[in-house]
Amino acid sequence: MAAIARTAARDRTLEVRATRDREMLREFLERDRLFAAYAICDLDEREFQRTRWGIAMQQGSLVALVMEYSGQSPQPVFAMGAIDGIEAILEGVIRTRVGYVSARRDTLHALAAHYRVEPGPEMVRMVVDASTFVPLPGPVSRLLPPEIGDLNRLYDLGLAAWLPAEVLVHGVYYGVRVNGRLVAAAGTHVVSREARLAVVGNVLTHREHRGQGYAKLTTAAVTAELLRTCDQVVLNVRSDNPPALAAYAAIGYREYTRFEERVVHRRRALWDSIVTPFRRLLPAQRRPE
Repeated sequence: MAAIARTAARDRTLEVRATRDREMLREFLERDRLFAAYAICDLDEREFQRTRWGIAMQQGSLVALVMEYSGQSPQPVFAMGAIDGIEAILEGVIRTRVGYVSARRDTLHALAAHYRVEPGPEMVRMVVDASTFVPLPGPVSRLLPPEIGDLNRLYDLGLAAWLPAEVLVHGVYYGVRVNGRLVAAAGTHVVSREARLAVVGNVLTHREHRGQGYAKLTTAAVTAELLRTCDQVVLNVRSDNPPALAAYAAIGYREYTRFEERVVHRRRALWDSIVTPFRRLLPAQRRPE
């Protein structure tokens, strides 16, 4: 049984603990469904077993949560809710060593209390539904499990690729072939039949075939398939990538919100006390405008 930590936060007391209560988590995440899309999809049974959840309670009400997804490095981490609650969870429950965190901008302060936060561009969460989607016909085809080798070669993952054939079974991937060679593809990060929600990702066009609209074409094909069973489909785009933002807008995606995706490294008191003075001597890194 996980220990329960209590921490004073201004004029109230937070109770911080781990939980596997999916219904409680779902109710909280649905307060901002589109921002929390990844985490909501991870509540489905197949993904839930790979997750750890920490929550902060105030007077019996859930006020913050942090989710850690295992099996990848850096480990994906999602944070949502009250800043002091997130900070307390990161201190006492979720102690990821190296993570890839998705969170609101104001959450960076809570992260900095326990992590070194790498710089990065602001991210844009875009969303589409049946009312805004613009179909885009073209020479695309659904990718099947026997084609996983072609997909991995396109992604340049090599012979020891981590992308297994099951992603083409449980997810939705479409590609474009030129002279039999797969030159562009788009797919899904996660899909929830239960929540009727999906996240598009892994959009890539071979550098020799860019500028021909293949990213937009494959993304449209994936989106069309997902909207058969999902009410909303979301994706992430770097804010400093106007061509991608325009391409997705052309097929009906619209901006929902902006947030941060940052690589973070757990602070170690002794090590940081040694290296911090030297970091201050280095020139400041400037984020892209």
